[in-house]
Amino acid sequence: MRWLWFCLGWVMVALGVIGALLPVMPTTIFLILAVWCFSKSSPRFEAWLLQHPRYGRALTLWREQGAVSRKGKVFAAAGMALGYVLFFIGAHPGWKLAVCVGLFFLASAAYVLSRPSPREQPANDTEQR
Repeated sequence: MRWLWFCLGWVMVALGVIGALLPVMPTTIFLILAVWCFSKSSPRFEAWLLQHPRYGRALTLWREQGAVSRKGKVFAAAGMALGYVLFFIGAHPGWKLAVCVGLFFLASAAYVLSRPSPREQPANDTEQR
């Protein structure tokens, strides 16, 4: 099972990288899933993601507090809105599909926006250790 979690972790990292390059695909959710997979298979790669200079803070906030930063919420909601607009313009969906996809994006945005914001951290990080 360890190898399955390890491979699945790398699939999630690959999807996260693709999401970082494409404006309509999420990044952080795939990296959250990758951290979870690596927690079951590779402490080394789990630590690598949690300490990543760009995504480590968001991943740690999610793991420790279930929190999403205000900036993260804004980018997620804006990305979903942009994704829906591009879908609507590019696919020319029928009204039923347009409504279903719109409801999916609305539910996803509501979930992200309903997550708590990060709690204040002590000025000295060593106080928590």
